[in-house]
Amino acid sequence: MTFVIYASEAGSNARSAKYPNKIAYVREALNIPKRIYIAILLAVCAISYLLALQGGDLEYVKDHLDKIGLEVVISVLSLTAVIVILYTCKLRSGTRRGVLLFIPCLFAALYIYDHGERFEQHGFYNLLVFLAIFIPLNIALATLYILYIKVKHFTVYFIIALVVGGATTAVSLWHYRKIFDEGIRGALEYNVDECRWVGRNIPFIDLLPTGAQNFWAGLMYCKPEQQDIHAIIDQNGRLRVDCGIRDSDIVVDVLPETREWPLRDKDYWKNLNKLVIKRTIRLPYKYTIPFILNDTTQAVIVRCGSSSTIVSRVSPPISKLPLYTPPLESDTRTINANEVFNISSSWEYTEQKPPNVIYLMLDAVSRRQFHRRLPQSVRVLRTLQRLKYSHLTELYRYHSVGFSTDNNTKAAYLGEIFPKQRNTLPIWAHFRDRGFVTARIESGCDDWTKGCNGNNYENQDFAASNRTLDYELIAPFCQPEYYPNVGNAFGNFKGPYSIIARCLFGKYVHDWAFDYLYKLRRELRPQKNEATGVKNRPYMITATFFEGHEGTGEVIRTLDSALAAFLEDIRDSGELNDTVLIVAADHGLHMGLNFAYLQNGRIEHQNPFFAMSVPKWLHQFTKTLHPENENDKHKQSKHKLVDNEKRKRESRGSKWGDSSLDINEQRLITPFELHHAFRVLAEWPRFSMKSWKKSLFYPQKKGRTCKDAGIDSAFCMCEKP
Repeated sequence: MTFVIYASEAGSNARSAKYPNKIAYVREALNIPKRIYIAILLAVCAISYLLALQGGDLEYVKDHLDKIGLEVVISVLSLTAVIVILYTCKLRSGTRRGVLLFIPCLFAALYIYDHGERFEQHGFYNLLVFLAIFIPLNIALATLYILYIKVKHFTVYFIIALVVGGATTAVSLWHYRKIFDEGIRGALEYNVDECRWVGRNIPFIDLLPTGAQNFWAGLMYCKPEQQDIHAIIDQNGRLRVDCGIRDSDIVVDVLPETREWPLRDKDYWKNLNKLVIKRTIRLPYKYTIPFILNDTTQAVIVRCGSSSTIVSRVSPPISKLPLYTPPLESDTRTINANEVFNISSSWEYTEQKPPNVIYLMLDAVSRRQFHRRLPQSVRVLRTLQRLKYSHLTELYRYHSVGFSTDNNTKAAYLGEIFPKQRNTLPIWAHFRDRGFVTARIESGCDDWTKGCNGNNYENQDFAASNRTLDYELIAPFCQPEYYPNVGNAFGNFKGPYSIIARCLFGKYVHDWAFDYLYKLRRELRPQKNEATGVKNRPYMITATFFEGHEGTGEVIRTLDSALAAFLEDIRDSGELNDTVLIVAADHGLHMGLNFAYLQNGRIEHQNPFFAMSVPKWLHQFTKTLHPENENDKHKQSKHKLVDNEKRKRESRGSKWGDSSLDINEQRLITPFELHHAFRVLAEWPRFSMKSWKKSLFYPQKKGRTCKDAGIDSAFCMCEKP
């Protein structure tokens, strides 16, 4: 033992003589060349980046999103550490230059390896996320380093800045968390019985100034065409053009009528846009020769020199549109007589005709994102609640039932995500079969029936749009100036999912969609029909807008002005007296930094925006088939109202807040209830009580859970406390 002690002391004295202090000893032991550190960090950066490129189908990416996001962060931190070493440590100039040359070569190789923009290969999205974190982080570190060198007592100032900045951030987050719950006509109420959002909902994304995520992508506006083109199509189908140049420089592209195409021709992943271009007929325009269009042409493109414009119309006019008779094998008008409620049993509503329906579907826009990025539209929507002839409803717990558009729109348009029967028709077929005029605008060169439900049809030669729609506008949005006909049509810098302004011939793409929507309303409104002697027919119009579908969450801002103008126009026209207007999204944003890294993004993804304006008489009618009134005001076996005088007295004493729509504002609601509301509106005035009780017009179960609402546990973001 003594020998060991002496030997240990001897060794300790020897080390003390060689290393004066412990710090020097540690430094000597860890005196690894900086080049080794750099090599290790670069290897970690490359490996983590490669691991983040793992891809697969939608479910795979969704299930592995946390891991993918973490690998990107590790890659960013590793490269940042390399940059710090390069500029804060003593290195040979050759080493520094070599590393700086190697870094871009490394990422060029990674980009070549995977620069895809789909779920299977998503390298380009990874690169954008990497840069979105790496660049601000390194700018901040560089700024702090320069200030540390240049500013005396920098540490003191830095601590003060941290305290002030932390306090400001805390106050701002408290404010944004508070307004997260606010809506158009109220706020989310945290009732004991109702579900609450899962996890800590901290909206860090609201700390970023507007435009911060894509400022580097350019200004969010469309450059006007050089030539001012005036072109119209008159009532006789004659195209008139005036653009002030020679006849020889004017051509007209007559766009094909896609409504009559079979499903096999409308696959937007493969051939829809290419077939539109192929079947477009280009003709010269002469001022001296009448240019007459056939009745099926909805739109043409007039090209004057280097400038172009779209000219659309509603054709055939309503006066020439025959009442549609559905084929017997697909007629949707079959309802069990025992399930029917006839509105004629209510004296007050006997004269009410079926309301018109306008449904604006905003892809990938959460409730908070709508309020965050569309302030003009929010202000106009708030004015709708002051109208005496309509009632506005916003759903605060509106919850998507899937990850992306497919499942959520299937729930709304079909009433089921996995149809139990083949050849299931979308909801607009139910309207058309009952005498409604149906129209659909697809601003993304997409056909919903083929894209989301095409596999359900046994015969791909079936022309689904011809069966379900009177009017369809797709072809203008398939032009190569907007929708690429080579390469990836869904890239980050061109196409319907781009992170820059979506422009077509000097205007936003959505402006052309609204232009056709205005023309539809003018053609179908009762005032016009009365003037022409045409019998009034209700209509059902759906229009889809894709500005919300992109990773930065900024492009949706370009829609605000046009949407607000549309809402103002429909408000001032008085149409809401006989029209149900729905502005809603299928889901919230399912890409970008907020969704990838924060619980707030996951919550917003499952909480899409939903607002609906209904005529006042319909809002009042929802009280008459209220569950509290079923026993004393209705005989449910026959679904008839009891004594009219008694109901009239009770109706006078009831409050607007007692309506089903107001109750459902705070309940857990899904696109399934929207589907059944569509069914009720289509079947009016003899609708199925089964649909009524499953619709937005009937109070849904108090304290509803995701399981009750048909939401899979993998997507549930609203749980009871």
